[in-house]
Amino acid sequence: MEMTWLNCFTSNRFGMEKGTENVRSEYERDYDRIIFSSAFRRLQNKTQVFPLPEHVFVHNRLTHSLEVVSVGRSLGKIAGDALAEEPGIKADEVAHDFYRNQLKNVISTACLAHDLGNPAFGHSGEEAISQHFRDRVDDKAFRDLFTPAQWEDLTHFEGNANALRILTRQFNGRLKGGYRLTYPTLASILKYPCESTGRIHKGPKHRSKYGFFQSDKETFLDVVSTLHLKKEEDSPMAYFRHPFVYLVEAADDICYSIIDYEDAHRLGILSFAEVKEAFMGLLEKNPEEDLGRVSSNLDNLQNDPNEAVAYLRAKTINFLVTECAKVFIDNRQALLKGEFKGALIDHCESLQEPLKHIEQVSVARIYNHSSVVKIELAGFRIMSGLIEDLVEAALADEKEKRHKKLLNLMPVQYRYPEDASAYEKIMCILDYVSGMTDNYALELYRNLRGISVPEI
Repeated sequence: MEMTWLNCFTSNRFGMEKGTENVRSEYERDYDRIIFSSAFRRLQNKTQVFPLPEHVFVHNRLTHSLEVVSVGRSLGKIAGDALAEEPGIKADEVAHDFYRNQLKNVISTACLAHDLGNPAFGHSGEEAISQHFRDRVDDKAFRDLFTPAQWEDLTHFEGNANALRILTRQFNGRLKGGYRLTYPTLASILKYPCESTGRIHKGPKHRSKYGFFQSDKETFLDVVSTLHLKKEEDSPMAYFRHPFVYLVEAADDICYSIIDYEDAHRLGILSFAEVKEAFMGLLEKNPEEDLGRVSSNLDNLQNDPNEAVAYLRAKTINFLVTECAKVFIDNRQALLKGEFKGALIDHCESLQEPLKHIEQVSVARIYNHSSVVKIELAGFRIMSGLIEDLVEAALADEKEKRHKKLLNLMPVQYRYPEDASAYEKIMCILDYVSGMTDNYALELYRNLRGISVPEI
């Protein structure tokens, strides 16, 4: 069945036969399930970009996610209001209500969950997991324990795929269906709807990474079939994105490109003049912006540069939201058919020059700042050490006492049955390690290496 605006959503929940009557909509309940979860709370102690200083408040994964939610809700409302006026949708009571009142809730929840699969220390943690297995590529006996697709999962560990796993997997002692979210919410985080063997280096954006592990293939197929995602390729398995994904992606793109600048200013890495130049370069592209009023307001805030940057950040984000929403609405049929290429923000043509400037400065001055590089290197070493110890313990033919004690440290929900395959064992270990906060990973690493002794 072909995807349409009338069948690309449903209030049904993954893992449940039907929803329940409640004063909250099913999509509002999705949001509540995420925000009250331990997985979401752990984001407060996971690095976004900068190490978490004691005296200057910068973003962590949790505050970043909440800000992405705010932007995503606005995008969802603008797009939903526009779609609600489509004749076919307007004539359908359920669809009209969904786009008018609920799409913003779906996008908000997906934004809330979009980083849940990221391990401690961000991309450095992902790379440490992947590198551990790539370093064993010449160990034929070890590699033969896995299928080619499973090996790709391990050697290219992907936080996006891990998010789907966290949200849907039945961990030990937990209910079937994981968080039991609605299908539209799950589809909205499938940024890369293909398996690991379907990744294409420097290919189309939706296949630059992958969206599910082999252990979660049935879950993925359930989601894409329920919402009628268009298949791109059978083998390796690949689909085109659900249109809602683009709104979640745009919210994330807007936040990290702009807010990383704000954090860099608070830490003294970028001057006020540099931030002002970058943000004004975007605002000048807005024909509806009163630049004289902006300058006047900045003059009134000159005694507090941080507040002046916050003002410019708010104005800039609002403009980018408007522009990305326009791209979505103007290309809604191409998005539905899987014919849209790239991200929404890439199609804001007049903004590419100032956005490119921000990206270049971010790479040179922010992402390669000494403090960022140091925590990346430290995080890599910490995560590598934990993976090495735990994988050795899990796959040892004859387990020593230390192996058993180490595995007993894993919480019950992550433990595996004795007859589990090597892949299943390792995936349970990765569930445990990827769920760690930065501080917990550091503390456990120190304990296991005898650098520090835990207090009782």
